[in-house]
Amino acid sequence: MNATLPDVGIFTRASVMIPTKAYAAYDQHSTLKSFEFSRRDPRDNDILIEILYCGVCHSDIHQARDEWGGSVFPMVPGHEIVGRVARIGSRVSRHKVGDLVGVGCFVDSCRTCPSCKNGDEHFCSGHLSLTYNSIEQDKVTPTQGGYSSQIVVDENYALKIAPGLDLKAVAPLLCAGITTYSPLRHWKVGKGHRLGVLGLGGLGHMAVKFGVAFGAEVTVISTSAKKEADAKRLGAHDFLLSTDPQAVQNAAERFDFILDTVAADHDLNQTLSLVRRDGTLILVGVPPKAPEVHPFSLITRRRAVAGSMIGSIKETQEMLDFCAAHGIVSDIELINIASINEAYDRMARGDVRYRFVIDTATL
Repeated sequence: MNATLPDVGIFTRASVMIPTKAYAAYDQHSTLKSFEFSRRDPRDNDILIEILYCGVCHSDIHQARDEWGGSVFPMVPGHEIVGRVARIGSRVSRHKVGDLVGVGCFVDSCRTCPSCKNGDEHFCSGHLSLTYNSIEQDKVTPTQGGYSSQIVVDENYALKIAPGLDLKAVAPLLCAGITTYSPLRHWKVGKGHRLGVLGLGGLGHMAVKFGVAFGAEVTVISTSAKKEADAKRLGAHDFLLSTDPQAVQNAAERFDFILDTVAADHDLNQTLSLVRRDGTLILVGVPPKAPEVHPFSLITRRRAVAGSMIGSIKETQEMLDFCAAHGIVSDIELINIASINEAYDRMARGDVRYRFVIDTATL
């Protein structure tokens, strides 16, 4: 891949630092620009991945623009990574050179806290090393994400991708896919359940696909009547326009579960009115302002509000295997890296169906 690397397939501790091309946010106000940096020396249990595609998540925008606070620059975003193993460390056993692999929202965890020991690394209470805008387990080295030519990760935090699927459309599964798959599996949503999917975007369109595949009766709930045709195309059984007061009233207490994927401010009390007694509203979207919930929205029907965040390595692999078995991928628009700033602006306006994916060969 790089002229500075020895022409062998196995790394040793004598390996050199790896020059890497990327696009980065240099500060919260500037557009993303070309950036070069070095990946860490690969260790015995590491794999070097040649990145083929990287999805663009709305959280990339939030962090590149420091909308959540705490962003560190320069920042290379991207945590929906699909690539091919180019080299392996001397002790690697899970992957081999040439394998198709994925990297999601985190690249390491403390491995010793209760969550890690339970196989729920994404809830690590020690130190979770996110794929970018974070630090490695050494508490010093910054992580940089998938808007880049390559990445080095511990083999245990890379996922196997079955050949045969459209790889560029697989990339968003590493975040949008697992973010919706995990809660639907955790709450055992399936046959006999009425599932509402609030919002039809990058997350929502995957929730529809999974909900239908699991056997639930799926209704898309949206503020835009223009989304109805796409909702039906994706497999939704029904559509509810949330700006129509009469339609909302007619749908009162209809749903066993609602998966709320919306990242904009919205009224949770209205949404809760659609949830039946003992039903659950599951939050996966993160609005700018903390939502308000009136106690009567909960206590009058013993409703619950819950939340979910991505998934473990084991569950993400389960999700990828399920998608391979059922032919499920994301609906995407492939872009060149030079179009990333335009893509950010379009995503902020909701002008994408339903996920941008970067062809990293354009770096």
